[in-house]
Amino acid sequence: MAQDIELSSHFNISGAVRFDHFRFAHKNLLTGEPLFRNQARSIISPKINISFNPSAFVKIYFNNGIGFHSNDTRVILNNSAEDILPKVFSTDLGVILKPIKNLILKTALWHLFSEQEFVYVGDAGIIEPGGETRRMGIDVSVRYQFSEWLYGDVDVNYTKARSVGVPKGEDYVPLAPSFTSIGCVTAKGKNGFSGSLRYRWITDRPANETNTIRADGYFILDGIISYQWKRFEMMLSAENILNREWKEAQFDTESKLKMKRIPFQRSIIRPVHLFILKGESPSGSKQRTFL
Repeated sequence: MAQDIELSSHFNISGAVRFDHFRFAHKNLLTGEPLFRNQARSIISPKINISFNPSAFVKIYFNNGIGFHSNDTRVILNNSAEDILPKVFSTDLGVILKPIKNLILKTALWHLFSEQEFVYVGDAGIIEPGGETRRMGIDVSVRYQFSEWLYGDVDVNYTKARSVGVPKGEDYVPLAPSFTSIGCVTAKGKNGFSGSLRYRWITDRPANETNTIRADGYFILDGIISYQWKRFEMMLSAENILNREWKEAQFDTESKLKMKRIPFQRSIIRPVHLFILKGESPSGSKQRTFL
């Protein structure tokens, strides 16, 4: 349910209320449980958005709302989580500017409080409750049209994520990044050809609560060239153009080899592909991959 109120040509307020009902059910076939275990819970999530447009080139906005954190059914049914649907309170204050022709700037300060953070346990393959967390940061976005056929965009994000109610230095949120960024340059020709070059960047980040083990960041560059004629389209994409070794998933966990007597901390990683060149025709659902 939503309602929009236009107080003037420059001032607008909108509010909404969302209702969600969940039924969590799980049957463990490994242990031979005879019945499904299940629980049900409902939640109401309100939000309000306020925007002010002093001119056609400036927009200031304030958003505030309540949502909920996704959960793991096994954690819920094992009664490991204090709350099935922990609330998340979010606030952001931002401004959108168009200072010159073909340029759009957007920046926002934001704050996020979660009643319950869930942490992935690599060896067990489950999610466990990790307590309350607070995140705050700033987002900056730039969109610019260089010419009729060339476009560019850059997004940069800074975040400070900390657990609440724990000693300083032991309050890092595992795998929560501080700096991330994505960007792209896109060219669109009149003859049906188009292409883009896009990067993904994330800095090193804490792998555990004390920040004594770090998860490696990465910078990946991808590219696409496509040709479209009427309803037919061909596409050639190159992933990881710089052919860099990188780790997409990383988890700090306690492990013990069969021949060892004492467990130890180690980083579990999922290495990903190096350079890949793919050709496909989306209209015909054909794809070929060339390494």
